[in-house]
Amino acid sequence: MHKNDTIAITGAAGFIGSCLVAHLNQSGYFNLILVDDFSIKEKVANLRDKKYLFKVHRDQFMDWCEKHPNQINGIFHLGARTDTTIREPEIFKKLNLAYSKAIWTYCSDNNIPLVYASSAATYGAGTQGYRDDESQLAELQPMNPYAVSKNDFDIWALEQKRKPPFWAGLKFFNVYGPNEYHKGRMASVIFHAYNQIKANGKVRLFRSHRPEYRDGEQMRDFIYVKDVVKICTWMMKKQPASGIYNTGTGEARSFNDLADAIFKSIRKNTVVEYIDTPEDIREAYQYFTEADMQKLKAAGYDTPFTSLEKGVSEYVRKYLEQVAYF
Repeated sequence: MHKNDTIAITGAAGFIGSCLVAHLNQSGYFNLILVDDFSIKEKVANLRDKKYLFKVHRDQFMDWCEKHPNQINGIFHLGARTDTTIREPEIFKKLNLAYSKAIWTYCSDNNIPLVYASSAATYGAGTQGYRDDESQLAELQPMNPYAVSKNDFDIWALEQKRKPPFWAGLKFFNVYGPNEYHKGRMASVIFHAYNQIKANGKVRLFRSHRPEYRDGEQMRDFIYVKDVVKICTWMMKKQPASGIYNTGTGEARSFNDLADAIFKSIRKNTVVEYIDTPEDIREAYQYFTEADMQKLKAAGYDTPFTSLEKGVSEYVRKYLEQVAYF
């Protein structure tokens, strides 16, 4: 990937997509084609002051590609329906599976490198661990239609005889950071916790419904969005062995740790109220996630990850308190 290359980014107005645009701009990349549904007014500010060539509506992108042959040098496919509470599989088959297959086929036919977003949700309850072992994909048990669609695409990709010259499916773990104001219920715990503290002086965390975990000691691999976009960019630049890669930090932290980091960022003592996990997500709720990051490290990625404390502090002070964007 060179600075005069033309790079397409799907989901460009969204959380991770807009942060990738910002990161690429900071790194000197401006020949960007942004793909999304730009009619959603809550996302408009995510792209303010960003530099790019064109915006293309997601429904017209494949037609645009056919009409502009040999123009794209790489695609970051980050666009997807990500709401884990939607139960209708058909929505995900259209927006996640079918659309992703069309992009894969276009990249394969036109010799274009592809980096796409998979998800750690594919690991389900984690009973088989969190190793990005491609031979185990079919044995994973995702716990909602969104996660099923992501795992189905990973499996489909590996089965294809025609592939892009380089491709990587990145299993994003719990991503947090700027530009997620529009995400509503699906925004990160940090975003919701900060707003709860501002409104009520305390944070509400889910009570544990399993005896082996104390309240608030459920654990996640939280990764700062600026680390995620660095990994995306490194993948496209370095193009190691194609395949599925975990994208986390490799260190699980508790929600209590998270609450402490937020309160410390706003210089207040920690106050937590534990509430029941909503019944509509209780059965599918993960109590522990931690990315095995050996594969990415073995591929040559050696940039240190942002600590939870440092990432939360920057997110709160530089972005949430200022209502600012990356």
